Amino acid sequence: MTELPQTQMRRKRLEIALQKLRPLGERSARLEQYQTPAAVASDILWEAFSAGDIHGRSVADLGCGNGIFCIGAKLMGAERAAGIDVDPGAIRVARANAESLGVDVELFEGDVSSMGGAFDTVLMNPPFGAQTRHADRAFVEKALSLAPVTYSLHNDGSQEFVGGMTGALGGRSMAIKRYKLQIPYAFEFHRKANETISVVLLRLER
Repeated sequence: MTELPQTQMRRKRLEIALQKLRPLGERSARLEQYQTPAAVASDILWEAFSAGDIHGRSVADLGCGNGIFCIGAKLMGAERAAGIDVDPGAIRVARANAESLGVDVELFEGDVSSMGGAFDTVLMNPPFGAQTRHADRAFVEKALSLAPVTYSLHNDGSQEFVGGMTGALGGRSMAIKRYKLQIPYAFEFHRKANETISVVLLRLER
């Protein structure tokens, strides 16, 4: 049997660990609480890790949900990892997930605008604005104020808008990868059992 290269084994172990995380229970359509799949989250974390933006760094996860990015960052050797979410239920789930994997992450309940401090890297899957137009604006603005580098998921096709906003704030953005996300039926307005949407991973630099 051919042995996988060490890097592939590490990536697979990360994905397996993230698959064990408990998802959110009740979810809010207003907050666009869609789960980031473990395979996508692990790939994003690996992209950031390979660029030197995780190991030994301080990492913030904005709109952390069940904690997948901040917990994953800690598993990848982040010196400090913190997450914030306005949903108290999400914070409870994220805390339980961190404890189950034995990692130490800081978790805060509140709007992303209330997140303080300075970080090396931000990881986030912000709302896409399907329910509230430009709901991702507050996330982008806060991310750029917190850290010099941000990895952020957005609807494919929104690169120009996000790039323009980032540029107006003195930064720049570049598309790194695209993914297909399977969104399972979760809210009454959904028409299909599963919806596939195209998203793009942007790297924002201030």
